[in-house]
Amino acid sequence: MATPHINAADDAFAATCLLPGDPLRAKYIAENFLTDSQCVTDVRNMLGFTGFYQGHRVSVMGTGMGMPSCAIYATELVRHYGVQRLVRVGSCGAVQHALKLNDLVIANSASTDSNMNRNQFGGYDFAACASPRLVQQFLNATDAQRRDSVVGQVFSTDSFYDGGDALIPMLQRMGVLAVEMEAAGLYGVASRYQVQALTVLTVSDHILTGEQLSSEARQTSFNEMIALTLATLHPSSPATTK
Repeated sequence: MATPHINAADDAFAATCLLPGDPLRAKYIAENFLTDSQCVTDVRNMLGFTGFYQGHRVSVMGTGMGMPSCAIYATELVRHYGVQRLVRVGSCGAVQHALKLNDLVIANSASTDSNMNRNQFGGYDFAACASPRLVQQFLNATDAQRRDSVVGQVFSTDSFYDGGDALIPMLQRMGVLAVEMEAAGLYGVASRYQVQALTVLTVSDHILTGEQLSSEARQTSFNEMIALTLATLHPSSPATTK
């Protein structure tokens, strides 16, 4: 049944759903990485698709920018459509000198300046963590393909601009790898509903040096990340049902 933000049929989504922020990225993934894909929802132009990757049924849906928007779609996908694995695929800004442009970051946890998780955790600090099994799957896949990756903590912020002069030095001091805007909220939703979640990011810009990927380089990096993500989630025999 349709929700306030998703107008898909009851069985429209697969058990695994990739979550890029940009709905046009969702369309791009569906058209270039999935077969027999169909648009299953288009409320407010937040596009969602379901198709097949090497025989495996897979969905992909945009979430918009920021934790509130991401949490709305993640919650409705889990509660109303039975999605079991939520994988954010996006980009981040590096805050450690050891990271380089195009590096692949696997966010095993996410700190945040948002009160979203605290509000549903009785005012206490909540450990927003990825699902260990998915983290291990990605580590195994990157090792097997000899693809460098960095696993660690990211910082999910509510503010794209003007985070404060003290923020970046503090993140560096605490070993945070990069800044993004959704992971902590996604992990909170996954924990609440006991489903799996992971955030996989490419470094698109470096906050310390001011370096940025060109549009062409961003697309190449994005393609590599999506290909690796799909191969990691579905490495074995085909399964065409949910």
